[in-house]
Amino acid sequence: MEIGQIEAFLAVGTFGGFRRAAEALRVTQPAVSARIKALEGSLGVSLFERGRGELALSAAGRALRPHAEQLLQAVALARQAVHNLRPSSAGALQIAAALSICTYLLPDVLKRFQAAHPKVMITVRSGHSKEVLEMVLRGEAEIGLARSLQHPAVETVSLRDDPLILVGRSPSWPKEARRVRLEQVADQPLIFFDRGSSDWTLSHGLFRRAGLVPNVVLEVETIETAKRMVERGIGLAFLPYLAVSREIRRRTLVAIDIVDAESLARSLDVIHPRQRPLSAEAQALLHALRAAIGDVVTPPIRRRR
Repeated sequence: MEIGQIEAFLAVGTFGGFRRAAEALRVTQPAVSARIKALEGSLGVSLFERGRGELALSAAGRALRPHAEQLLQAVALARQAVHNLRPSSAGALQIAAALSICTYLLPDVLKRFQAAHPKVMITVRSGHSKEVLEMVLRGEAEIGLARSLQHPAVETVSLRDDPLILVGRSPSWPKEARRVRLEQVADQPLIFFDRGSSDWTLSHGLFRRAGLVPNVVLEVETIETAKRMVERGIGLAFLPYLAVSREIRRRTLVAIDIVDAESLARSLDVIHPRQRPLSAEAQALLHALRAAIGDVVTPPIRRRR
């Protein structure tokens, strides 16, 4: 097996087709087809089967997938081990991060990091999670910080859960009133943020799947604006736990439990290219991230059966 064949296999399995896999790997579609054909020839099996308009993994493909992931992870670790032998020099570190992560996590992380590495120049660019992924793939950032991102060309390290939780103003929601049904929530004044983002889509999807129309009284651009509106009693909002953990600890905001709907669970992820080993500076930043994440109280995710 060749590394390029394994990458192509995982890309086709992830995206369900050769064209999208080729776009993700930044190669031609015939090149992806040739790699898959060669891999299937070496194994003597078909790895994909066509169904409902797209390719799906065959039984053999499903058996191969976890081992393929392990192979690429081993290759990345090997590259990193060799890279670590090179002499390091304090230089520049480019980071891409989702805007909420820039606002609510990075300040503490970078304070820790710069105290230990004062000579490293750091550049931070922000965007939606998909934009973060694109910046990492284009080499414009060495590491990316986003939510629930998987891509065959990057390693994904999940740091913790960061669900979207429904929050309200504390005085308006006494403890005995904090367990509600989704139908009741739909009738409450609701505040949504960043139309078209994954957060907006997740929270709207909760009502759409239940056949409910939410009572949207306000749409704003940022999480911070939505949070301030909730604090002033204008309505309820689904906000990332990372953005409201401090207010919940201080009891200015409270988490409201929806008893008949699934949790809007997401993970807080670090991504970096499989084929480009991390610099010493990037590895040090990962250590600072883990330390900062450990200081954040575990989010109250309710597991449903």
